Amino acid sequence: MSDGARAVRIQVLIGFMCVALVVYFVMLGRAALVFITSGRLAAIGLGIAILALPVIGAWVMVSTLKAGLAHQRLARAAGERGLELDVSDLPRMPSGRIQRDAADALFATVRDEVEADPDDWVRWYRLARAYDYAGDRSRARETMKKAVQMAERTP
Repeated sequence: MSDGARAVRIQVLIGFMCVALVVYFVMLGRAALVFITSGRLAAIGLGIAILALPVIGAWVMVSTLKAGLAHQRLARAAGERGLELDVSDLPRMPSGRIQRDAADALFATVRDEVEADPDDWVRWYRLARAYDYAGDRSRARETMKKAVQMAERTP
């Protein structure tokens, strides 16, 4: 499967999941309204609690989509500068993940790049990707957030 076809397939899947979530949120909202309009105090409290779920879910969905779009913009810009991490020749496990030693070596190289040029958002983007390849998802998210913030401040 080509990268373009894969990207379209992923976008369709994301769109489907968002529509499914919106339908679910509407159903939750309707159930909440049934409880709220029942007139019983406990049911009203439960209805208000249930009504909070679609609100929180919508916020999570929108913030996740915004972050994903920001990450895609950074990937595109890094690629245009010829600085996207090339992991095509790194050894992989049968699952397709990069072997740990190779991911750690990649991380060390990219970390040195950041230390040499800490004001370049692309270096931080590359570091976030290296964290992800090394399996450190929480640091990958934190570092990607920093890269997005730095890129937004760059003219």
